[in-house]
Amino acid sequence: FSLAAAEGSASPPAPARSPSLLPLTPSQSLDAGGGRRSGYITIGYRGSYTMGREAQADAKFRRVARITVCGKTALAKEVFGDTLNESRDPDRPPERYTARYYLKFNFLEQAFDRLSEAGFRMAACSSTGTCAFAPELGGPATADDKIWTSYTEYVFCRD
Repeated sequence: FSLAAAEGSASPPAPARSPSLLPLTPSQSLDAGGGRRSGYITIGYRGSYTMGREAQADAKFRRVARITVCGKTALAKEVFGDTLNESRDPDRPPERYTARYYLKFNFLEQAFDRLSEAGFRMAACSSTGTCAFAPELGGPATADDKIWTSYTEYVFCRD
């Protein structure tokens, strides 16, 4: 917003956004100016692992059960295509946000590759973890084995 423009005087046009170095394909989301839409997509997953006494190197990791996708419906469909499971939010309009999609594959690297190919870059990540070991809370009978659970999110953006 320019004060000069608000007062009615002429101001130079805003500089054009630099085009992406990646070629556009017809299946990509486009903004009104013909360029790619900017936006954010968040990838999240829950994980768990068990560690024995004294945090020995024999921790047992479980595979990622589900990778969740949060963002605008149109962007999620553009990036993940038919690998996006929309069954939990099937009628979401393209310009609305959702946090109910998940991917049909379980490999984070595959999700990262698709985001990179679509021009997204990682902007932030966050992880939390908790440990349960008390039998009265559903943990193992001995305190020697501890079950750790975590939730991790990766935020990707495209300018």
